[in-house]
Amino acid sequence: MRILGIDPGIAIVGFGFIDQAGSKLTPVQYGCIQTEAHTPDEERLLHVYEAMIQLIDKYQPECVAFEKLFFNRNVTNAMLVSQARGVLILAATQRGLPIAEYTPMQVKQAIVGYGKAEKKQVQEMVRMFLRLQAVPKPDDVADALAVAVCHAHSHALNSKINEVLRK
Repeated sequence: MRILGIDPGIAIVGFGFIDQAGSKLTPVQYGCIQTEAHTPDEERLLHVYEAMIQLIDKYQPECVAFEKLFFNRNVTNAMLVSQARGVLILAATQRGLPIAEYTPMQVKQAIVGYGKAEKKQVQEMVRMFLRLQAVPKPDDVADALAVAVCHAHSHALNSKINEVLRK
């Protein structure tokens, strides 16, 4: 199964495609979509949308996993990131892809085993799970890969539960 993990943003959208075959996870492609500051919001949103459509069409994921947004201060930034998240969901939905969402705590729990893990711990575990030479940069890319790995673990667990229930 090919999974697309997304860390939504307006300045930087982290993305990571991974393949899951049983318990083996293989990175396919990862990086970020960047938009220029001081560009009209509608142009930034269009750029995010069009870039995501191109990535989905090129790498053909079977599902998309998003990190749920969490904001505690900057309402203006939260609104713009929410809009970016909306166009990302639109792109995935238009391509008929199922969507899953995970809170930052759920991602940390799935990756490190502790919901309040430090960002560096999560990044290092992502590097290890995917057998990467270095932690992907910027942080948004590592976060997107963490979401994809979280979904892979969740999917594997759900498959095992369903298998047991069928017996």
